[in-house]
Amino acid sequence: MISVYSEIGHLEKVLVHSPGQELENLTPSSLHRLLFDDIPYLKVAVEEHKAFVEALENENVDVYYMKDLVSEALEANPEVLPSFIKRFVDEAGVKSTRQKEHLYNFLERMSPESMVDKMVEGVRTRDIPSFEERSIMDMLELDYPFYTDPMPNTLFQRDAFASIGCGVTLNKMHTPTRQRETIFSEYLLRYHPMFKQTKIPHYYTPNEGESIEGGDVLVLNDKTLAIGISERTSPYAIEKLANNLFFESGDSFDSILAINIPKTRAFMHLDTVLTQVDYGMFTAHPKIMDDLVVFNLYKKHRHLKVEKEKASLKEALERHLKRPVEIIHCGGDDVIASEREQWSDGANTLAVSPGKIISYSRNHVTNRLLRQRGIKVIEIPSSELSRGRGGPRCMSMPLSRKSLKGGQT
Repeated sequence: MISVYSEIGHLEKVLVHSPGQELENLTPSSLHRLLFDDIPYLKVAVEEHKAFVEALENENVDVYYMKDLVSEALEANPEVLPSFIKRFVDEAGVKSTRQKEHLYNFLERMSPESMVDKMVEGVRTRDIPSFEERSIMDMLELDYPFYTDPMPNTLFQRDAFASIGCGVTLNKMHTPTRQRETIFSEYLLRYHPMFKQTKIPHYYTPNEGESIEGGDVLVLNDKTLAIGISERTSPYAIEKLANNLFFESGDSFDSILAINIPKTRAFMHLDTVLTQVDYGMFTAHPKIMDDLVVFNLYKKHRHLKVEKEKASLKEALERHLKRPVEIIHCGGDDVIASEREQWSDGANTLAVSPGKIISYSRNHVTNRLLRQRGIKVIEIPSSELSRGRGGPRCMSMPLSRKSLKGGQT
């Protein structure tokens, strides 16, 4: 079922999450911890996400919703419900043993669909009938309005796992607030009828110990990945993935370009500064292009080799893609436009087929430049979605892309 060997092959199946009550549970005091910069207006965010889904469906893409698939997986395998709930409660950070018990019992009584909804939106203390506090920890935790925090970053389905070839990385997320998202991905991929019989290879799991997130992973072709060394993806995780992928998977990949990007909020993942839009064509934030350090990880005689690239990113891409590469600057050469449009995800585009992308309409300078280079740009509204700091690529996890002729991109 998983088949992703490029960034631009016609997108056939994709996983998304429509924003819900979790956005209404954001507060100014929780924004920093929950990795949002502002509070989106839910009504408009839902409308904008619907426009995103319609744009995908108009391109003959089959769109699946994460919450639907997780609920269906649990309904089809009721025996795994106890372990699923326990994993969620444990990773929610509840310290009081009694509150854990009450939370478990509260979730257990729900239907899978209602339970997954409640997990994502956050369990408020008022949701569970009050009980007698017996310990200091009971009393301290009841001072906070949530038993479990809302999960607004579920909107960004790109991160909790990554589709690579015919397998996935099941990711260890960098921040505690996002680690529960991986539980949903794990149970979806393991137990949903659509995946259960395929035995999807896992090239990385949270047990590996180091953090890696899907926004840092670009599948350049059937031989090469580009992975960002970012605030959220560790170089150790990249090396471990390389070993697993090259020597244990049996898949076709044999090289990884590890790209060291600035460790800042603005550049949280590689795909916030670099995405592919067509054969040999990328959009990138110009501010970082001269300072990037690129490492080449490759296999040689059953050993992993790591070399620092002496060439620029453009030259490294040309060598691995075996074709000329053009990099279009997000926001053009205007320093104000490039900084503004990178912040609003102008470099975070989603290719639905070679030379055709989905982009936020607000990034009009970048979109105009792409059209001038022959790229077909499908614009979607984003006044509220962009407040979460993620664009069309961030909001989508490809499950299947059509293979490109000869595997070349």
